[in-house]
Amino acid sequence: MPLQIGKDLMLLPFWKGARMPAEMRLSDPEPGSSSTCSSFINQQMEIGDLNPWFFPLPSDSCRVDPCSNHDFMNFIYRVVVSSPVMPDVIIDYDMRKLVFSIVQQEDVLGVSCNSGSFSQSHELSANELPDAQNDENKHAQITEVQRWKDFSDAYCCERKVVISHDGVEVPLTILYSREAWKKGQSPGLLQGYGAYGEVLDKNWCSDRLSLLDRGWVVAFADVRGGGPDSSWHKCGSGLSKLNSIYDFIFCGKYLVNEGYVHEDQIGAIGSSAGGLLVGAAINMYPDMFRAAILKVPFLDICNTLLDPNLPLTILDYEEFGNPQEQSQLEYILSYSPYDNIPQGSCHPSVLVTASFHDSRVGVWEAAKWVAKIRDSTCSSCSGGVILKTDMNGGHFGEGGRHGQCEETAYEYAFLMKAMGIFE
Repeated sequence: MPLQIGKDLMLLPFWKGARMPAEMRLSDPEPGSSSTCSSFINQQMEIGDLNPWFFPLPSDSCRVDPCSNHDFMNFIYRVVVSSPVMPDVIIDYDMRKLVFSIVQQEDVLGVSCNSGSFSQSHELSANELPDAQNDENKHAQITEVQRWKDFSDAYCCERKVVISHDGVEVPLTILYSREAWKKGQSPGLLQGYGAYGEVLDKNWCSDRLSLLDRGWVVAFADVRGGGPDSSWHKCGSGLSKLNSIYDFIFCGKYLVNEGYVHEDQIGAIGSSAGGLLVGAAINMYPDMFRAAILKVPFLDICNTLLDPNLPLTILDYEEFGNPQEQSQLEYILSYSPYDNIPQGSCHPSVLVTASFHDSRVGVWEAAKWVAKIRDSTCSSCSGGVILKTDMNGGHFGEGGRHGQCEETAYEYAFLMKAMGIFE
């Protein structure tokens, strides 16, 4: 599991050089015992007893993912460090010398950045050095300057806590340009998913710079139903799915109330199960969002779960419930985006994308939802609901860098037009 970390990453010493605390010891197995060894602890241990050391990280809001470290006897441990304000960087940690080195960092063209640096310097006493060096060096000084590309001076990343409808604290990550953002006047885009225990991807993405440099706020709502732990997932799935939707709504309200986003210029985006989240939120508060993007959205949840011939229906019973049971059917119908479209009311502009060869979410779900929106809501608003169907791609699109850039440009153009922002 990736680690969400603050300023420092703690690593325990390499096992060959580690000294076992006095409170712990290994004992030989008893004759006839099936175990190879046994251990016991006489008293509670502290982290300091394990002799940890700390390596600094370049950003206050980082995600650390391990690379393929298959050689367990190697002193080098490689990770990828990513942040919303810093391109991904690959770092090698040397657990013997207690130093690290930057292997590679993604280049960002056409954008000036600051080269952050960190000078790591420390002394190793004789008992910390490898045995082969003890005879020659009683002390060793290791000094190394590390540099990385960091955009934290240009873009601000804040992590806030939003109180939801039942008092639960929901994490909200807010990203904006220090120069272009204007308090209470900027447009914003709120992203959510909230299903299958998945954590929102908040890694560096150069595509976002197009919005940030225009003064937009990009926010990520880690609503219940997502990750990072099973309890958070359970509190937003099954008969608790409404928690996810209310979490998302309260995060949107927070952005407006705290002055991050103008009250009439907030948009939302959700993909797949995240489309269900955004679609349900729009039904409950149609006046809250000015525009929304639903990408291959799961909208007709009840009818889909009633068809066991579809590939994911049985697996989704655990995530959303089984509509063949009356109590669960009633609960699903209470939030289903397709079944709760308000009649005759105004509706925000929505871009709905679908893929003809999507094996996870049927292309008919987006088509049915758009048709019902146009039939149920006021005629002046329903014209702003657009269905864009990819006749060749699947659930994750056609792929390729060029296709991804073209898709993102189309989505951003839609958002700017829907918000009334013209340049």
